[in-house]
Amino acid sequence: MDYRKYGDVYYIRLDRGDEVISSIYSICEKKNIASATYSGIGGCGEAQIQTFIPETGAFETRTLAGMLELVSLIGNVISDGEGGLYQHAHAAFAYKDGEDHRTAAGHVKSITITYTAEIELRPVVGGTIGRRHDPETGTGFWEFSD
Repeated sequence: MDYRKYGDVYYIRLDRGDEVISSIYSICEKKNIASATYSGIGGCGEAQIQTFIPETGAFETRTLAGMLELVSLIGNVISDGEGGLYQHAHAAFAYKDGEDHRTAAGHVKSITITYTAEIELRPVVGGTIGRRHDPETGTGFWEFSD
């Protein structure tokens, strides 16, 4: 992994074997970034995507493996209110299944890079976005502080 800050944005290059979410967390922790948004593209070898099932209050996880084109990654990192970070991201992947081209998408649990990934990390300026628990759904939502 390598990254540079230009203006308020961090430009991140991930390399073979790097895991996307942990790499983003690492930069946020090193640079004291409490909340940010990010987006990216890349070539991956494995991804775990999830779908939230409201009836069970849990995520179903699917593992994709092989040559995966990360065609869209969008997400955010926010403070959990206790000094830790929490991420929420969705991604879409393109891959071949025999002669057919397919796509799969969902909530991101993990993505491992095979070739490279290019990610823009945009810290929130002028405030911090936190996380509040929603008892009705059992999930968390953004909470704003100025």
